[in-house]
Amino acid sequence: MKVFAADCTFNYSWEEVSTANWRKYCPWNSKSTHVKAVDTLSRRVDPATGILRTERLITCKQAVPRWVTSLFGSDEYSYVYEVSYIDPVQKKVTMCSTNLTWSNVLNVRETVVYRPSRLCPATKTDFQQEAYFTALCSGWQKIKNKVEEASVERFRENAKRGREGFEMVLEMSRRVFGEQRERESQKIESS
Repeated sequence: MKVFAADCTFNYSWEEVSTANWRKYCPWNSKSTHVKAVDTLSRRVDPATGILRTERLITCKQAVPRWVTSLFGSDEYSYVYEVSYIDPVQKKVTMCSTNLTWSNVLNVRETVVYRPSRLCPATKTDFQQEAYFTALCSGWQKIKNKVEEASVERFRENAKRGREGFEMVLEMSRRVFGEQRERESQKIESS
């Protein structure tokens, strides 16, 4: 098993981040053009805790290393199953995802957490990301290590692009929806 971990702080409030999170695969995010569809499978609020639980299927079209397709074959699309929990009381978003495509060859489990920054909770949001990679080629340790190492490296590159793209979405959301909120506030004040 190999592990990838990253963290950063976004210069946006938790409210902005948790709202923009639903838009991170939108058309204006040029860093996520590989995401072709995001389908919501279920969504419900736990009446006792207020936690919103959402299940989604994410469809991606990605180039796969040649050596992987020569060994295991390839399909044009890959699929990821994601479950997210938004806790408005604790101000915490937790997203857990796992690959469905090639899960018999490589198991990837990712957890992402957004919460208000410990240093500036009103204006910044801490981001933590962990992913665990387990190749399922028993008896072939050299191949197993190669698959896991290549997967972590590719994930690292994609995670960097993902954060850059999310920054773009956050900025656009602040401009578009921030301006809209400001106009609505001005209407209320002038009434």
